[in-house]
Order: sequence, then C-alpha cells, then structure tokens
Amino acid sequence: MGSTGGLTGAANLAIAAAVLLLVVLVVVGLRLRSASRVLAEQHGASVALARRLAGVMAAGRDGIVLHSNAGRVIAVNDAAARVLDAAPNDLVGRAIDELPVRWVNDAGEQVQSAAVFARRHAVPDERMVDGPVLVPFVVGAAPATGAPVRWVQVSTRPVPTADGGHELLTALADVTGPREIRAALARSEKQFQAAMENAPIGMVLADPQWRIEQANAAFAELLGAEPATLIGRDMSALSHPQDRAAERAHIQRLLAGEGHRFTLEKQYRRADGQAVWAVLDVVLVRTPDGVPDHFVAQVRDITESRMQSEMLSHRAMHDPLTGLANRAMMQEALQAALEQPDAAGRVAVLVIDLDEFKQINDRYGHPAGDEVLVHVAGVLRAATAGRGLATRLGGDEFVVIVQDNDAGRVVFEVASGIHNGLRDPVRTQRRRLPVRASIGIAVAEHTLLAGGAMGVLAAADAALYRAKAAGRGRTEVYEPSMSTTAATRLGAAAELGRAIDAGQLVLHYQPIVDLATGDVVGHEALVRWQHPERGLLLPGSFLPTAEETGLGVALGADVVTQAAAYLARNEASGHWVSVNVSADQLGDGEFVARLLSEVARCRLAPGRLVVELTEASLVASGTRIRHELMELRAAGVPVLLDDFGTGVSPLSYLRDLPVNGVKLDMSFTAGIPDDPAAARVSRALGALAREMEMITIAEGIEMPEQAEFLRRCGWRYGQGWLFGAGESEPVAGLSL
Repeated sequence: MGSTGGLTGAANLAIAAAVLLLVVLVVVGLRLRSASRVLAEQHGASVALARRLAGVMAAGRDGIVLHSNAGRVIAVNDAAARVLDAAPNDLVGRAIDELPVRWVNDAGEQVQSAAVFARRHAVPDERMVDGPVLVPFVVGAAPATGAPVRWVQVSTRPVPTADGGHELLTALADVTGPREIRAALARSEKQFQAAMENAPIGMVLADPQWRIEQANAAFAELLGAEPATLIGRDMSALSHPQDRAAERAHIQRLLAGEGHRFTLEKQYRRADGQAVWAVLDVVLVRTPDGVPDHFVAQVRDITESRMQSEMLSHRAMHDPLTGLANRAMMQEALQAALEQPDAAGRVAVLVIDLDEFKQINDRYGHPAGDEVLVHVAGVLRAATAGRGLATRLGGDEFVVIVQDNDAGRVVFEVASGIHNGLRDPVRTQRRRLPVRASIGIAVAEHTLLAGGAMGVLAAADAALYRAKAAGRGRTEVYEPSMSTTAATRLGAAAELGRAIDAGQLVLHYQPIVDLATGDVVGHEALVRWQHPERGLLLPGSFLPTAEETGLGVALGADVVTQAAAYLARNEASGHWVSVNVSADQLGDGEFVARLLSEVARCRLAPGRLVVELTEASLVASGTRIRHELMELRAAGVPVLLDDFGTGVSPLSYLRDLPVNGVKLDMSFTAGIPDDPAAARVSRALGALAREMEMITIAEGIEMPEQAEFLRRCGWRYGQGWLFGAGESEPVAGLSL
C-alpha cells in the first residue's frame, strides 16, 4: 500500500508539472503572438509613413534635402535633384561639401556649402539667429554639369529623430523665374529712366489730373527751369494762355474714353516769359480694369522750324528787297476785298510804274536801282498811311489796294501823296537821282466787279498806259472809253488770269533719255492751255500775254506747283522734271520762294525738280539773278542753261552763273549730220560743257542719226520727237 501510494503521488506531481508547463507554453505563445502582431503593425506603420514621406517629397515643388548633423545627405527629392542637376541616388550618402554644385551669391562670389545648409544664418544687422526662427536667403546653384544657374531660396530646420536626437531638413525653393521677372522689370525700369533722362526731346509722366510726376532734363531746358521745380505742376499752367483751353479739352476727351492719344501743336511759356513752339504728343495709360493711371507726354521743340516756316511763308507773300507784299498776296487781298458785300465804290486800285527806271539801272548799276526801289516802297507806305495795302509786283511796278467807304476820294489822296513823296530826288551813292512815277487808278464799280481781281487790275493798267502816253509823271483814272487795243490786251490778260485760277493750264511731260542706254531719266514740263472753247492752246498763243501783262510769275508758280505735285505722286520712279523759267521770273523775288516752298511741301529729294533758264531771257533781262541761282543750288534744285549757244556771251554765263548743266539749242541739232558747221558747233559746245563738268542735254532730236552723232560727241542726254512729244508717264534724281 505504501509503495502504491508513493507511486500515485509521483504521478500526480508529474501531471501537475506537465499542466504547469503547458500553461506556461500557452502563455508564452500568446505573448509571442501579441508581440509579433505589434511588430507587424509597427512595421506597417513605418512603411506607410515612409511612403507618405516619399510621396510628400516627390510631390513638393520645392527641393528637400535631409541631411545629418555630420553633413551627410540622408534623402533628397526629385525637385532638389533637378536644382543640383544630378540623380537622387547619386546624391544620397554624399557629404554636403561634395555635392556636384557651386553656390554663388548675387555678386558671383562663391558661398561655402556648409553656409548654405546650416541652421544659423547672418541677418542684415550681423546678428546670429538660433532656435526655431528661420532666416531664408537666396543663393545661386551652378551645377558642375554646366547647366544654367538656378536661384533658390534656402531655409534649414531641425527634424527630431526616434532616439531623441535630430537631423536637418533644408528646403530649396526655386525662385529663378520670379527673380528673372524682377530683374527684367528692373532692367526695363532702368532702361526707361535712362531713355527718358537722355532723350533729346522733352518727356513727362503726369497723373490723371494732368499734374507732373516726372520730367526729364530736355523738357525742363525747353521751359528754362530745373526738373525738380516742375514736379506737381499742372501741365496746362505751363502752356501759353491761348492754348490752355484746347489742351484741356484734349485731356478731357482722353479721360472720357474718346481715344487714347492726341497730338497738338502749341506754345509754352518759358520761365523768362518767352514763348516757344512745340508738338505735344500725349498717350493715356489705363490699368487692366480700364481706370486712367497716368499720362505719358512727349514734347518736341519746333520753335526753329516754326520760325523758318513763318519766314518762308512771309517770304512767299512779301518782296525780299522792299518788304512790301508781293503779287500773290496782292491778288489774294484784292480778291477778298472785291468779295465783300457792297464792294462797289469801296475798293480802288492804283498801279504805279516808275518812269525811266531802266536808265537808272543801266547808268548807275543795280545797287543804285535797288536803293531807288527801297525808297519808293517807303514813299508808298507813307502815302497809304494804313488806308490800304502797298505791294510790289516785280521790277519797277507797284500796286496799292485801297479799302474805304469813300475809296474814290481816298485813292486820289494816296496818288497825290506818292507824287509828293517822289518830288525830291533820291539820294544814293553820293548822287541825287530824280524819280517820277506814272499812276493808273481804277475804282471797283459794278461794271468792273464782274471781271474780278484781274478785271480791276486790267482797268488800272489801262489807265497807267494812258498816263504814260500823256507825258508820264501823272495820274489817270480808268474810264470805258480807253483804247480798244488796251482793252483787248487787258481782256486777254484777265481771261488768262482766270484760266490760271481755274486750273485750265496743264502740263505735258516730254521724256529726256540717256543717249547711251535709251532709258528715260527725266521729263521737261511743257505748259498748255486747255481752253474751254478753243481747245488745247500751245504756249505761243498765251505766253506773250503773260509776259506783257505781268502774269509770268503767276503762270510760272502754277507750273511749279503742278510739277512738284506730279513728282510727289510718282516718287517711286526717281525721275526728274524740269520747268522753264525766265530771268524776269527769277528776279521777281517771289518766284524762288514759291518754288522752294513747293519743294518743301511735297518733300522732294534734291535733284528731282530742275529749273531751265533760257539764255535769251538773260540777254533781254537787266535783272540780277545770281543770288537766286545760288539759293536754288543750295536747296538742291539744279539749274540748266536752256537754248545754249544762242546768246551773245555763252562763255560768260558758264563762268559767272552757278548753273549745273546746259541744253543744246535745237537749231544746232536740226543741222546734224548734214550741216558741217552745226556739227562742229555742237561738238565744241559739248566739249566745253564737259570740261566744266556740267550736265549735257541735246534738244530737238528727231532722227536716230542725230542721237548717235550727239552721243559720240559727248552729249549725255537727249530730248525730242524721236523719244516722244509729251507723255504723262511716271517720272532717280539728277546728280548735282
């Protein structure tokens, strides 16, 4: 029994131990399973966190570099890799100082990598900042691969680690684009300021109230002020009083949306009180939403050109020798007076002609003659005494227009004053020269008004001829019973004058060719009268009337106007056009001014309008024209001596006159090649002209044999029926 009980106890003990071991194994297994589950969960969380971090780094626009305190790169995103121009895997594990990049500042100086990735950065006052305060700065990254520099804003912050330590995270924000935009804006602003300050014309920035915000030196100089004194001034207050209203009206129209710019020719008042002329060009700049922001104004000084224009206009309407009004102004003034209501009996004309003036010129010379003309002009001014307009038509012929309620009485008072003023001899060059004048008067009665200005002038001219025929030095009044011849002559003059005004004179253009090539290089303008009843009239039927009645200048001016307009319309062709001018027309004083005015108005290049001066007119005229010819040459208008070889002293003309070329008279051309004398003369004249380096043109060529002979003789250009009678084809400037 005892042994049996002992065995039983041992068995129980073994069972208990086995149970206990089983329990322990179960408990341990449960704990192991729990720990494994926790580890798995922690690993999953770690993987998820890593994925999130990788996603954040990959998705971020800024470059991110995670690096240790020891300066080794732990992680880097794609944006940072692009800045450094390297693959991310090539950067991880590298030391900061070994990154394939060179860091530079704005001055191009190198910056150490440690300074770029450090937590602590110097601020402008040189203090050091620690802790959580970030001090970003901008630096340039120049990759070793040679890629363009990328400018980045760098900021570094600590990142805690699991062991209680920390790592460093550096953000690289790419600011290359904004920086380039700011740099471009800065350059643009600098360029604008440089352009504004150095502009040769005035420039102004003004606010929407038209007050000056900025003005350059050129504008201040225009006004005789310092730029700083103009800031805040109302632009209109700087204008001449008579221009302020117009300027303000233009500004208000811009503000109201009626356009965005305007140009105005106006005057400004300088600080010293003088007026200056300028062209004001204004642009209104609006904000994106359409609100007026500021004005940009350019002010160009045109005082000198305006004065030149006014002087040219004055010269175009005044006689340069005497200062009296010229023919053009006289005709305008007379026509305007006759167009007034109740002009009959209130308008009168005196035509004055000096007796034996040619003898003064011939005996004492032109300087003495000029002094006499100036003296007579003074007499006319004194006799008129503000009651009319004194004018000089040319030569020794003058006209006075009287406007008065009692013109019939006043006109005799003026005539009496003229005779009294000429009673004493004119003192000139230590001489006393007696001067008398014949005067013809016409009062604008109803019978004369129908003929207009030319009709009244013709009547006064008829009275003048009566005065000269009756003994000179006297006054005659027009009456219908005057000679039929004079009436017929003056009627023809009146008709021609009306034709000029009505535009009935037309130009036909005869080609001038290069004899070597046959190319058309220019044209001569030939005047014709397209008469409404008699058809097309040649010059021989009306030019004598123009010369005899003083219409030569008006006719010549009309030809110049038409030819200049023709050249302007055919600018692309580059051909020249020549116009025929007599010495009397040039000596008138008005003609050259009119010609140069047309050249300027049509903006003709030098050499395109050419003057042909007939040699015959030089022989017949006692007028001095050298000054006028010099003026034409200086203005780029060549002068050709027409009908060369027909005068009495062609060599002296070439020597003494500033002419550019010659035109062989057709009388020599006609004898070629059969007439040996004509051939020798043509050859000699051509050689003479070429020796003097002049342009040579042969007129009247009708046969190819003539053209070939003249070409061999050295004549460069030719003109005549062989090449065309006269066409209106488009017409390169004539070389001076």
